[in-house]
Amino acid sequence: MNNVQALPGAFPLHADKDFTTESEWVILKLLCRPLKELPGISPEELAQASGGQIKVERATQLIRIAEIAELPGIGTWIARLMGEVDLDSEQVKTLAPEDIMNRINERMGYTLCNDATVRALADMQLQWKGSNI
Repeated sequence: MNNVQALPGAFPLHADKDFTTESEWVILKLLCRPLKELPGISPEELAQASGGQIKVERATQLIRIAEIAELPGIGTWIARLMGEVDLDSEQVKTLAPEDIMNRINERMGYTLCNDATVRALADMQLQWKGSNI
């Protein structure tokens, strides 16, 4: 569906990387909770099911990351960064791309997401809007 894989010089928005710690991955595996099933689970439910090993705040973040990664063209690498700056999937679809990337750059302390990345995200947002995602 998405035809904006990556513009030259842009952060690879489609790239996937692990976004859980090793212990979180083990806990989720033991709970039979694949990462793709995190959207729709309440943070409290996930924290309780983990026996308190995953705190509600972190559960909220993990769920947010998984929801963002469901957007076409968005991989788990950038979804993790977006989730860590307290964005949710609706905000990723609607906030100005410059604002989103500035939040990430501020958190990182350097320019990870440049103008090409902003343009790539803006193109994705137009596609999502056109397909009513």
